[in-house]
Amino acid sequence: MRRITRRAGGALAGVLLTAPLLLTGCDEAGPRRSPLPQARPAAPAPQEPKPRSDQSRELARYYRTVQNDLLTRGLLRTDGGGPDTPFTADDLVENFETIAFFDEYSRTAPTARRTRGSGGELSRWAGPVRIGVEFGASVQPAQRTRDSNGITGYTTRLARITGHPISVTGGGGANFHVFVAGEDDRAYFLDRLQQLIPSISAQELALFRDLPRSFYCLVVAVSGSRNPNTYTRAVALIRAEHPDLVRLSCVHEEIAQGLGLPNDSPEARPSIFNDDDEFALLTNHDELLLKMLYDPRLRPGMTADEARPVTRIIARELMGQAL
Repeated sequence: MRRITRRAGGALAGVLLTAPLLLTGCDEAGPRRSPLPQARPAAPAPQEPKPRSDQSRELARYYRTVQNDLLTRGLLRTDGGGPDTPFTADDLVENFETIAFFDEYSRTAPTARRTRGSGGELSRWAGPVRIGVEFGASVQPAQRTRDSNGITGYTTRLARITGHPISVTGGGGANFHVFVAGEDDRAYFLDRLQQLIPSISAQELALFRDLPRSFYCLVVAVSGSRNPNTYTRAVALIRAEHPDLVRLSCVHEEIAQGLGLPNDSPEARPSIFNDDDEFALLTNHDELLLKMLYDPRLRPGMTADEARPVTRIIARELMGQAL
């Protein structure tokens, strides 16, 4: 199974949208006998920095204007929530169910919105998550340093929150690839995407190839045909043209979605999993969602109905409430 989520933006005066887009397909069937261990592929050589094109610079000006507009309207908060954003254990259960189990967009028609009634099964990683960061040639050294530091710090935070082994790797062996790339790097990224996910469909590849500027960042998470609810690979694309805060916001959201929280909910607050973009970075509410996702009492493949009695207990424990 493949799960693709995207963050998209509307008109300049509108708010950003965070909307999951789901397309599914099975990987090629694996061998019936266990394969011999394979050496981890070496990481590709870093792209040498090159000046950005006029098209890339114009896109950067557009996204900078969008960020300024959002900040002017009091959005893209970085405080994680506070007294003005209270939530209860029941809120946490409902938000977790919507964000972890339900698909907002049709699997067959990427732009067709559907109702909350389309439920699925819990998906997450079972093995260690090894994050590799790659930069397109249009990304300059100072930005590479900022983004590398931001991703490394966020990865450490995610490992602490979830209790799951999540780390950044500088060599080969990454299974969650984060690309920071611009318009000028499209051919490089598409080539790497096909290397990393050979079974990617033409429809999915076209989404990345013809990426409109309203698509801010994307992540595709892949699971094997034998364990369709256990992720084994993921690839995230962060547009290099974004200003620093929106770029970091994309990092926070796409990696968290790639861990198993693909949906959004208008009821979730304070949260980055809400398409009002009130919050730019992972909130205290979102940390609790990730704790729930990786709690050992939940299992990949559980339905919302199966998980609900357990999530009610977990949520009350996390909120310090009596069971």
